[in-house]
Amino acid sequence: MSGPDSRRIAEGPLADVDDWESVHVPAKTTFRDYREDVRPGVREFYRLNHERQTLAFVRAKRAQYLPKSQRLMGIWEAMEFLNTLVDDSDPDTELSQIEHLMQTAEAIRADGHPRWFVLTGLIHDLGKVLCLFGEPQWAVVGDTFPVGCRYSDKVVFREFFAANPDFAVPEYQTPCGIYAEGCGLDRVHLSWGHDEYLYHVVRDYLPDEGLAMIRYHSFYAAHREGEYQRLMNERDREMLEWVRTFNPYDLYSKGHERPDVRALTPYYQELIAEFFPERLAW
Repeated sequence: MSGPDSRRIAEGPLADVDDWESVHVPAKTTFRDYREDVRPGVREFYRLNHERQTLAFVRAKRAQYLPKSQRLMGIWEAMEFLNTLVDDSDPDTELSQIEHLMQTAEAIRADGHPRWFVLTGLIHDLGKVLCLFGEPQWAVVGDTFPVGCRYSDKVVFREFFAANPDFAVPEYQTPCGIYAEGCGLDRVHLSWGHDEYLYHVVRDYLPDEGLAMIRYHSFYAAHREGEYQRLMNERDREMLEWVRTFNPYDLYSKGHERPDVRALTPYYQELIAEFFPERLAW
């Protein structure tokens, strides 16, 4: 679905809610640092994200959303709901959210991965329904990072953290901050967004490897740059290998052939029913 209502939903500094990923996609003809020419809207998005994602904010959002009291709906219903989140002004793609999800899943299926992996690709962005629950873009998408400890230099646009209130709290600006060394990422609060939210919605239904893909696919400072090792345990390091396997399907499937949603729907509805109940709490 597209039109005036979808543009209103997607309002914010990004032309489209997927534009934040452009800082990780190299230009088509070279491997230069894409941040040099990033669009102004992406830069403004990260300014808001880095200034406002405080430890207190993350704790408040966890308290608000983790009871999963927003609504009851099935996975396919959530995909159709998310499909209203489209911006007609995006110059780079005309794909709906469902088409992007199917594109990702189809690329994974074509490479012969297990069915749970294909399903993970299909649903990985469903946490973006937070936008439809009224959350601003900076609280839904973007690279994730731990709060309550020192910001890594490898987080994109790190300079914007200087305006975050937590930057002035000494306890939060040591390497481990409020956490114990080696505590494991499950005990660490990452900036709030669609990854963490969806992880909690589906955590009872997928293998740990798929859950790690969902929870950490935007945690580029860890899975791409190797940062925040002090906070991790061996299980985290093992799971991040699965995230690294997944991530190219998310980023680089977008230019592939447009999926035939009508033809693929029966296959994916059957796949969803294999793993998930008819309705879940969101």
